[in-house]
Amino acid sequence: MGMVAALWGFTGIFLLLFSAIYRLTPMALDIPFAEIGLFHWAVLVLWVLIMAYSEGYKGFQKNFSPRVAARIRYLRHHPTVVRLLLAPVFCMGFFYTTRKRKIVAFSLTTGIILLIILVHYIPQPWRGIIDAGVVVGLSWGLTSLTLFTIQAMVRDHFHHSPETPCNNTGSLK
Repeated sequence: MGMVAALWGFTGIFLLLFSAIYRLTPMALDIPFAEIGLFHWAVLVLWVLIMAYSEGYKGFQKNFSPRVAARIRYLRHHPTVVRLLLAPVFCMGFFYTTRKRKIVAFSLTTGIILLIILVHYIPQPWRGIIDAGVVVGLSWGLTSLTLFTIQAMVRDHFHHSPETPCNNTGSLK
């Protein structure tokens, strides 16, 4: 049951991120490249670099991906029926975690939903520029999540905390 829960947790999050990349890529490619000026190109390049660093590297690689991988590993060793059914939500830290992590998870999700709604009303080329940066950040995140999850599942020790109430500082062995 633990391996099924872990697999469902990873697959659910993977599909969520992949779906966002799949839906945003056409908007990013819809930029009228032949018509935009040097200023738009500069903003596009700068935005993609900012999102690669802030969302991809800092947000996913240094924070989200190792924690989710640790929670996937934890789930494999500590499955329950509720955790199995809600594995992706568990792995993202919406329940059975520290109070701080729950607040961050719900606040970040709310903020992302509001940003998605707002960006929907921005005209091209600006919407495409924003979406291009998000696609780069999410792609980095999907890659880092996959690599950290592989490490968490095959190594004897994974030195990242799953941030569960009983184990919120150390790594799960």
